[in-house]
Amino acid sequence: MKKMIIKNMMAAASVALVMGGSLTACVDLDLSPNNAPSEGNVWNSASMAEQTIAGVYNRLYEDYTADPNKGWFDMWSSIMDIDANWTAGYHFLHANNTPTSDFGSERWWKNYYSGILRANDVITNLPTVAGISEAKKSRYVSECKFLRSWWYYRLNILYGGVPYYTEPVKSIDGAKKARSTQDEIWDYLIQDLTSCIDDPNLPNKYGADSEDYGHVTKGAAYALRGKVYMWKKEWKKAADDFEEVSKCGYKLYTNGSDAYKQLFKAANERCDEMIFSLQCINEEGFGGIKNRGYGNRCLPPDNEGKGLGWNNYVINPQFVDSYENKDGSPFNWDDIIPGYSAMSTNARQVYFLRNEINATERANAEASGADMTQYKNSGNEERIKAAYANRDPRLGFSVITPYSTFIGGIEGEALPYVMRFPYRSRGRGTQDIETDTNSKMYYLNRKFVGEGTETMTYYSEIDLPFIRYADVLLNWAEALNELNDIGGAVSKVNDVRNRAGVAPLNSNAYTTVNGKEDMHRRIMNERHWELVGEDVIYFDEIRWGTWKDLKFYTDKEGRMNGMRQVWGSPTYSYTWGGNNYWTLPIPAREIQMNPNMEQNEGWK
Repeated sequence: MKKMIIKNMMAAASVALVMGGSLTACVDLDLSPNNAPSEGNVWNSASMAEQTIAGVYNRLYEDYTADPNKGWFDMWSSIMDIDANWTAGYHFLHANNTPTSDFGSERWWKNYYSGILRANDVITNLPTVAGISEAKKSRYVSECKFLRSWWYYRLNILYGGVPYYTEPVKSIDGAKKARSTQDEIWDYLIQDLTSCIDDPNLPNKYGADSEDYGHVTKGAAYALRGKVYMWKKEWKKAADDFEEVSKCGYKLYTNGSDAYKQLFKAANERCDEMIFSLQCINEEGFGGIKNRGYGNRCLPPDNEGKGLGWNNYVINPQFVDSYENKDGSPFNWDDIIPGYSAMSTNARQVYFLRNEINATERANAEASGADMTQYKNSGNEERIKAAYANRDPRLGFSVITPYSTFIGGIEGEALPYVMRFPYRSRGRGTQDIETDTNSKMYYLNRKFVGEGTETMTYYSEIDLPFIRYADVLLNWAEALNELNDIGGAVSKVNDVRNRAGVAPLNSNAYTTVNGKEDMHRRIMNERHWELVGEDVIYFDEIRWGTWKDLKFYTDKEGRMNGMRQVWGSPTYSYTWGGNNYWTLPIPAREIQMNPNMEQNEGWK
């Protein structure tokens, strides 16, 4: 059924919305293919008009189906980093961002406005189409208002106030609005989302077997409006909206001790936890490629006979170190290896070396600064594995840690591979995990990466969640905490922690909450651990004002954070560009085309 729905979206590409002439404004108004029907034909045909709805949803695929180096938003956050081979274009991480940068300025503006303009065309024209019931037209318009709000939500965070278009744009002159303020955009979104919520034709949620599953629901509208209220610091309204999401029938998936892991498998992608997600099939353009960008070379083979996975995105060690122990106590390296924290980062490499290294491997380790006086010829692997043995289970479900096993499918069958260093070989049986960076040891992604023969192509069928109920619960907890309902906040967080298999808050001395500020810190941590890989945290870190301190911190040796090996040695470092980096620059082409557009402070 899902494949049939997405096939309709593929067909809709040939009936894409006609937005006027061949315009060149940075909002990318030229959306129609050369063989597209005329606008009049689209809106004079009920069947073609309905296909335009799928054409709006189609824009959601842009970020996750074509290129694994898109710069998915978790690599903008403190959670992970992009491989050094792919840093070109990500100028905002190295203090040389400009209004002409694709990844750090133009891409998101172009992508999101493309979706907005398609949505506007439906919202304006669909009500006049004959042959579609009024109830269905109302629902479709509400869906497009939600999608428009989703894209404006991200634009408003990224750029800090943008032009607000609600009508089809037919000419360049029609694309010259001045920017609304960020607060004004939030108010516009509340109006639109309220309209969705008030629409009696928009259902609370869809069942897993519904032919309309994947379409926007009232629960999604409540969730997004609640997020907007969080930005406005209207905590009571946010909490009320998140409560309404639960009343719509959404809830945590809690089936089994590894429920968190199983949540992201195909069998459970339509469970009641998923509120708004990208519907994927294993076909180009409509399959998620996080499987590739987050992967490793032990995934099934590509056309050259090698594993199809690339480890373009790697997990940052500071984030891994933040995961608690199962009992809720903070993880401390010195509890595992006394004196570890006092060592230089290069010296710590010794603890991550495999057992029984050879002479060449020893020489290379010594040359890179490893303190080989601490090496155990037998038992070195076992010692470091203890650092990950008693941690929050979400760490092991989300990250491939040193000397853990990954079930790969490189031989066309499910076989175990182990993350060892230095890398030696790959083959049948229990062999080393091969990566694109074999000469170094990085924390690898496990979440969203197919195991064994689960995903045999680049294009994963696993749906990618945009909003799920755990996200809502943790936002709800934050809102309650701001309202001084710490007990209510604890309850919501504990729902998430209980599912994860970690000690609930207020269950022992380590987890005892000591006031509102402590609770806020715990909620921020919880969101990082729960939502890694879902491209949510960057937007949180901007809202909290923590992004600079978490992403651009300086270590004890005076080196700024960057892509780091598991023991902390940087491969490259970031550079903070100034307080103007809290927002992206308005694209230069948009400034040129629109005389009413003002550039963000610090980017002029």
